[in-house]
Amino acid sequence: MAGNNSAEIRVAGVGKLFVAKADTAVPSFGADAATDWKDWTDLGYTTGDGVTFSKKDKLEAIDAWQSVSPVHYIYSARDLSLKFSMLQFNEDTLPFFMGGGKVAPEPATSTEIFKYEIAERPFADVRALGLEFTDVKAGGTSVTYRFVIPRGQVTASDDIKLARKAASTLGITFSAMSNGAGKPLATFLMKDSQYGATA
Repeated sequence: MAGNNSAEIRVAGVGKLFVAKADTAVPSFGADAATDWKDWTDLGYTTGDGVTFSKKDKLEAIDAWQSVSPVHYIYSARDLSLKFSMLQFNEDTLPFFMGGGKVAPEPATSTEIFKYEIAERPFADVRALGLEFTDVKAGGTSVTYRFVIPRGQVTASDDIKLARKAASTLGITFSAMSNGAGKPLATFLMKDSQYGATA
């Protein structure tokens, strides 16, 4: 509700990121979070910077001869994206960062040597992306937020730095794509009683 209420301040203390096939349903809250996300792949450790959530709407101004200020605005675009850096290199994170494809044993019977080939040109790699974070409050109570983009793809990749004094990271920007007329671009699901507070 409106007004000063410290119970409504959120700190994303612990979080996870998941990927799945495009249009995978938003997981509802059950008895066990691992079961809730059973159709998703956990991307593992990410850097301490967490996730940067970005929503940018582009408006076009309508000018009129009779006014020095715009008389109307038209929404021309909406960009919704998540930016984060993965710390783990494996058969899930590397293809996700690179834009698709698979890691395969080399030779096919190998259990120690694997190969990933970067395609000559980029291909669409449309997926669903899920985010969950928990804010633990004093006394052990907690609130949990889930955010899911049902259709999107990696639209920007950071440089991979290989250095002696720092872990290498796979930094990406994942942007939402339209899921069809009338369907949400993304969904928040909150296990947070403050949204129903009346006092």
